[in-house]
Amino acid sequence: MSPDVDHADAGRNHPSPSCCPLYREAVELIGRRWTGAIIYILLKGRRRFAGLRAAIPGITDRMLSERLQELEEEAIIERIVIPETPVRVEYALTSKGRALARPFDAIGRWAHEWMGAGLASPEHTAFVAALAARRSG
Repeated sequence: MSPDVDHADAGRNHPSPSCCPLYREAVELIGRRWTGAIIYILLKGRRRFAGLRAAIPGITDRMLSERLQELEEEAIIERIVIPETPVRVEYALTSKGRALARPFDAIGRWAHEWMGAGLASPEHTAFVAALAARRSG
């Protein structure tokens, strides 16, 4: 509780706060299990299904398919069919999906600062280097 707020008086003079429906919908969408990981990987570039599955340990084919379909329905990703033999399918972020880069960078910085685990890992070093490159470029 904030020391400069009189919580006993909070309900009398001010309407109770409510959560914006759009905010709640957005948080529920990107906060679903595995969705953040999929978006994080696609922020690095296009990926095929197998590449996404390999980059996200523990995700099942079924769950990856469901999450990709949800993100496509929300226009966050696009499914790109490459007419070769055999046909190839890749997934990429749309402009709506790429707009999540800054929020995801902020979440990543927060996680590395406050979650603590893996601070000396190669993944952490690569993440910090990628952030530095984005800021300077």
